[in-house]
Amino acid sequence: MLRKIPMRKCLGCMTSKPKKELIRIVKLSDGKVAIDRQGKKEGRGAYFCDNKECLESLIKSKRLEKEFEITITKEDYNNLLNEFEKE
Repeated sequence: MLRKIPMRKCLGCMTSKPKKELIRIVKLSDGKVAIDRQGKKEGRGAYFCDNKECLESLIKSKRLEKEFEITITKEDYNNLLNEFEKE
């Protein structure tokens, strides 16, 4: 019997892809956001494709703020971009 592949929607380009192909952003208990490449951090998660364009698109459209129902500072967005570029 075939196993069902979990699908998630990229908040950047809004396409559905298998969960393993996407990168998770998590809203931590202190209200900050962080990239969670292993998918193990505790908190509400959202996904985006493994490319800078999708990350920049979801930042520009403020979809992350709508998804997590919080206000994200410019500094937090810069931290996300730096964290993404490091890995």
